[in-house]
Amino acid sequence: MKAAASGAAITALVQSSSATTLATIGFVSAGLLTFPQSIGVIFGANIGTTSTGWIVSVLGLKANIAMAALPLVAAGALMRLLGRDRIASYGLALAGFGLIFVGIEFMQDGMTGLADNIDLGAISPDGVGGRLFLALIGMVMTVLMHSSSAAIATTLTAVHTGAIDIEAAAALVVGQNVGTTVTAALASMGASVPARRTAVAHIGFNVLTGAAAFVVLPLVAGVADAIGLADDPAIAVAAFHTGFNLLGVMLLLPFASRYARGIERLLPERGSALTRHLDVSVAEVPSVALEVARRTLLGAAGMAFATAHSLLEETPRPHVIGRQSADARAALVNTRQFMAHVRTSPDSGTEHARHSNLLHALDHLDRLLDALDEAHHATTVRLAETPREAGRRLARALEAALPWCSMDGVPSTVAALAEASAALAEQRRAHRRELLEYAAIRLHPDEAMRQIDAMLWLDRVGYHTWRAAVHLAGEAAPIAPEAYADPEPVPQTEAGGT
Repeated sequence: MKAAASGAAITALVQSSSATTLATIGFVSAGLLTFPQSIGVIFGANIGTTSTGWIVSVLGLKANIAMAALPLVAAGALMRLLGRDRIASYGLALAGFGLIFVGIEFMQDGMTGLADNIDLGAISPDGVGGRLFLALIGMVMTVLMHSSSAAIATTLTAVHTGAIDIEAAAALVVGQNVGTTVTAALASMGASVPARRTAVAHIGFNVLTGAAAFVVLPLVAGVADAIGLADDPAIAVAAFHTGFNLLGVMLLLPFASRYARGIERLLPERGSALTRHLDVSVAEVPSVALEVARRTLLGAAGMAFATAHSLLEETPRPHVIGRQSADARAALVNTRQFMAHVRTSPDSGTEHARHSNLLHALDHLDRLLDALDEAHHATTVRLAETPREAGRRLARALEAALPWCSMDGVPSTVAALAEASAALAEQRRAHRRELLEYAAIRLHPDEAMRQIDAMLWLDRVGYHTWRAAVHLAGEAAPIAPEAYADPEPVPQTEAGGT
């Protein structure tokens, strides 16, 4: 119910069910909406789009409001030219709203002289064939205009001026209501499976409601006469349009879950669940694309953190670790390819900062997986108790971070990861000195080097875990303390020194 109400309200506000449908497909592609949630929005959009018919039939055709609308257009144009950000957007919306009524007057003038030139006998709605032909014309009108709202406004103007009768107008509206699905079908081509499911749900709903409306078409004129709307055919057609869409929602909404499951069986998900939302079609909208990338990286981080936690707790399961590492690595590769299509300007402020943070997180997760591939350091070396306790501290911080990665909650674990990383960095420096001094007394130099390598491995895991979490949380914290220096290993010289 909430989704349907939202879809109806948004569509009534923007005066375009196509815009709502395309946005919904984009949000489902990005993972911002689930497919079952999108069904309610699609249902509501079909109710919201009927508001155009009421505006046209009640206001646009009853009075000459084009002159009153021109000041709205002028005010909106000034706001668009002189305003910035939200003010400019409001101005564009205001000007567009005013132009609806200016356009209605143009259509009304054009339709007035058209009644004498149309052979109504050629497109009579009396038979099934004639009604189908009119519905087909309505579909073509919507496809050509790229807007069912514009096509319906044209139909209402035509019936108001007497160019067509009420039954013909109703048949056209049915076709126009179905024709709006072409936009969704085109938008879903090449898109992700959830986006295609959303388009199929939209097409299925409109076809079903259109079929039901087509059945009752012969009753439209009689019902309009019975309720006193025979003298006002434009309002009668607007009421018919609202009625059959509302009836369709009332009949299908209680079965939305079953409807969703049926479409999911028709279009099953394939490929990795981690990367299914990396749809290049949403890359043109940076704010949506960055959220897609962030959610994918959170999933990859969860797998990497779980692997590190398993290794640090000394409970590694090689087959599980190998699968998690491979899935996380594939997710990073796909995310990198996806982000190659995303561009943000430094002038965009927060958006550009988010973009930069995600690229940093991608880099740190890549390096973390490189470190985890060297897991033999954690499993073959017996560390002293002090650095081992620092590793356990990191393991506890990682365990606390796992719910954050899966549920996208408040990143309160970032501070714990920072503290664990700082402790490991300090232990690495102190332990290195102790080991080398001890090697001069009784410890074999090879064992000392293995201990140093293991401590360096722990430090790398802690460091890249912390920095990835920081950037995924969007904090972009500076690395000021010396303790937080990047512990990447220094290449050896030919002589074997460092």
